[in-house]
Amino acid sequence: MQPDISVKNLNKVYEGGFQALKNINLDINRGEIFALLGPNGAGKTTMISIICGIANMSSGEITAGGHNIVKDYRKARESIGLVPQELSTDSFETVWKAVSFSRGLFGKAPKPEHIEKVLRDLSLWDKRNSRIMTLSGGMKRRLMIAKALSHEPRILFLDEPTAGVDVELRRDMWEMVRKLREDGVTIILTTHYIEEAEEMADRIGVIRQGEIILVEEKSRLMSKLGKKELRLQLQSKLDKVPGELTLEPVELSDDGYELIYTFDSQQEQAGVARLLRTLGDIGIDYRDLRTRESSLEEIFVGLVHEKDAG
Repeated sequence: MQPDISVKNLNKVYEGGFQALKNINLDINRGEIFALLGPNGAGKTTMISIICGIANMSSGEITAGGHNIVKDYRKARESIGLVPQELSTDSFETVWKAVSFSRGLFGKAPKPEHIEKVLRDLSLWDKRNSRIMTLSGGMKRRLMIAKALSHEPRILFLDEPTAGVDVELRRDMWEMVRKLREDGVTIILTTHYIEEAEEMADRIGVIRQGEIILVEEKSRLMSKLGKKELRLQLQSKLDKVPGELTLEPVELSDDGYELIYTFDSQQEQAGVARLLRTLGDIGIDYRDLRTRESSLEEIFVGLVHEKDAG
């Protein structure tokens, strides 16, 4: 199946010589949620701007919805909806007129039933006749999504879509994203809320200093790079890690009542069994144990630091 977004050998160099994107190669599949993670200045927004036709590339080739973004710009852009980071709305328009106008910009015939559905899905229907200047920041963010969906795109870019949105609105927004995916819309999001990427994404890409350093299915990434932590609550306090355990990745808590064993998810059974057997052999009793898995945020931070060290 042809990918919905295909990026080949993409480079972006500014006049002063700064290279914002370095030989990016990326395919995004139809109907998936792809999360692009990276620190500020990594190149996320630059790449999105180029794919959406807002900025020019220095070299490379990109297709969107099967259309080359340079040779067949109009068709490519028609297939894309973009929710940018910055809120930019004409304050005196009503919500209904703003969304309807956005649809018209793409040469689409009026379709009131579609505009109504979008506004209802985003809990904006009651605000349809309100001027934008009267909306809260969260409502304005929803309006930006409504405008991006006005022309029924098959690809939706969400660049930091929940910045400044309260928890309830954020939850509603992600519910809407799930529904869009069910309808076959391909969704590419950037976010600083890494837990959202962990919850929502099918695949995750990590970009750093203009380079894609990793693209992986979320579940496989968590499995490959995730760490697990086993905490053993001891019956008696220890002053130090016993000598028999010094070769293991074991630490003692500050209060001396917990042993903390960190291990790779893939090595779980052998390592834990060995640890528990050794504790039994040397007569250390524990009254409880619990495990905790690495979050995507911890994995992401580890990847970026690993690249820095390299």
